[in-house]
Amino acid sequence: MNIVALGGGTGLSTLLKGLKLFSDVDITAVVTVTDEGGSSGVIREELGILPPGDIRNNIVALAEDESLMAKVMSYRFSEGQTFKNHSLGNLIIAALTKITGGFANAIEKLSNTLAIKGTVLPVTEDTIRLIAKMENGQEITGEMNIVNAKGKIVDLRLDKEAKAYPKVIDAVLKSDVVVLGPGSLYTSIIPNILVEEVRKEINKKPRILVANLMTQPGETDGYTLEDHVVTVERYLKATLDKIIVNTDTIPEEILKRYKSEGSIPVLAKEMTDERIVGSPLIKLETDPRDGKQKVRHDSVKLADLVRKTSMELMGE
Repeated sequence: MNIVALGGGTGLSTLLKGLKLFSDVDITAVVTVTDEGGSSGVIREELGILPPGDIRNNIVALAEDESLMAKVMSYRFSEGQTFKNHSLGNLIIAALTKITGGFANAIEKLSNTLAIKGTVLPVTEDTIRLIAKMENGQEITGEMNIVNAKGKIVDLRLDKEAKAYPKVIDAVLKSDVVVLGPGSLYTSIIPNILVEEVRKEINKKPRILVANLMTQPGETDGYTLEDHVVTVERYLKATLDKIIVNTDTIPEEILKRYKSEGSIPVLAKEMTDERIVGSPLIKLETDPRDGKQKVRHDSVKLADLVRKTSMELMGE
């Protein structure tokens, strides 16, 4: 089957790590290009190229796990004034963009070098920014500014009309199913839908939403599962066909910490709908940076469920 998955960084890459294990799945990852934070933000501002971070994450996710080049792409400098916090992979993509004459060309060359299983594409080659209208009427421009505002977003748009990268449209036309998420609702998933050509084409295909495990402080504070679904459908201007939701219980001590940080679980029981596909999908991982256990999707369980749900939608 041909699956097109739309998203941004960490959430989408988790799904891709699982999907690449299935030999009967052809994967195309479509990635937003509105990131303005960290290393990507610096490269975007100083070199005038699209932000490479989310693209890099997903290329590495589809590469061989033990590949030396994959490890090189993920390496982040921790010292020095110039390179501290920069990902080497981001710098490589920036260099390839200059060498090959374009961001999409750079991604293709790098993907071939790493022999990834699947394809990673930017949703557009246009330089675009997000503009959010907040509940208090204020308009905020830029992804990081929007998240840092910590207000309720009532509307999201691009600062200008963006043309879809042609290979994205080709991939959607050939796809059997389109998967949205997991990932930040307003800064990873919806930006892809804001590219009008992409929205129109994915609405011709069966659509699956992978719900996030937790709400995101500064972006989806207090959102229920239904809030996530209604928001995605508002920007799609169409209904979703299936909604994949975790049913695992989070250990109480970890849940308390998340709640203290302003994040709560997104629960299947919050919404009664025949489209919901619930399953235990959690994997606890220790973050090497702070030693804390984090709640993550189990990439294999999630990918297997996405595959089975896709087959159901295809009538197989």
